[in-house]
Amino acid sequence: MKKILLIEGDGIGPEVVSQTKKIIDFFTKNTDKKFETENALLGGIAFDKQGTPFPQETLNLAKEADATLLGAVGGPKWESLEYKHRPERGLLGIRKELALFANLRPAKVFEALADSSTLKREIVEGLDIMIVRELTGDLYFGEPRYVKTLEDGSRQGVNTMTYNSKEVERIAKVSFELAKIRGKKLCSVDKANVIETTEMWREVVTEIGAKHYPDIALTHMYVDNASMQLVRNPKQFDVMVTGNMFGDILSDTASMLTGSLGMLPSASLGEKQNNGKQYALYEPVHGSAPDIAGKNIANPLATILSFSMMLRYSFGYLKEADQLDLAVENVLKSGARTADIATQSQKTVSCSEMANKVVAELEKLLTIS
Repeated sequence: MKKILLIEGDGIGPEVVSQTKKIIDFFTKNTDKKFETENALLGGIAFDKQGTPFPQETLNLAKEADATLLGAVGGPKWESLEYKHRPERGLLGIRKELALFANLRPAKVFEALADSSTLKREIVEGLDIMIVRELTGDLYFGEPRYVKTLEDGSRQGVNTMTYNSKEVERIAKVSFELAKIRGKKLCSVDKANVIETTEMWREVVTEIGAKHYPDIALTHMYVDNASMQLVRNPKQFDVMVTGNMFGDILSDTASMLTGSLGMLPSASLGEKQNNGKQYALYEPVHGSAPDIAGKNIANPLATILSFSMMLRYSFGYLKEADQLDLAVENVLKSGARTADIATQSQKTVSCSEMANKVVAELEKLLTIS
């Protein structure tokens, strides 16, 4: 029995998580893979109910769970709060406390959605890349960080980009290992021509590759060029690794290659401990979308696919992960579309209807197998 912590969060978070729970319950009821779930608060709703975006109870439950599934956090309702109380501090807090240093963001174009991309079909058809983003360093956590008023009355903002070689080594190894089981290609993205921190990054990644992964084709690319190449010729990439700031930007760029943020899952992984436990947080790449919250029109597939990543990376249930991925692909081939991935002429289904279709497809696949 695997224990999953469900954090619904804000906006459309409760909708997409509740629909994904249908998938979790399906596996528990119909296979030998059993799951129990518990709920916790994070983000704006946590601040509203407990006065903090990151309650201690949530951290405790996350440490007890085998993996955590998160919906989304944030929204304009909380933008006027003091910085430390904003919903996003809850997300950054749980990442930091669980030491989730490796963020895996796949960008895969399903055949049925190749025309949903803003790029030409021939550019994105068959695209399947993995962006690995370092998650616990860089500008997001570096010190000093502040905004202050100077003597002349002007205001100064300071954030610090910082990495040490050990942090780079561990994210590099995760990326090389992924490249080993994929296309044996790794592109490391930096800005080594002007930023010393990333010059060190490039040197360390190169050393790790030469010493431990000589069979992996390693290339380096400046981040500005990488952003251009993602929309010019994205299929040149297989696995990309980069720092926190660049990874945040590039993974969102890659998301639009697939047609919608509503299709992209992610996994945030910690180091394996001596007892074999590994903290992990799975979440859709999209935000809380408060403008459509409560309307039952959100796309639940990114969250459902995040659960697929959980099956694969936390539990090693590769068969079940493949079945779930195939179920999603078959549902899309059938023409089912939520509003974000539908053309003007296509009829749309609701958030709950899309999840129901995935469950129905899983039932068919289970019968066949």
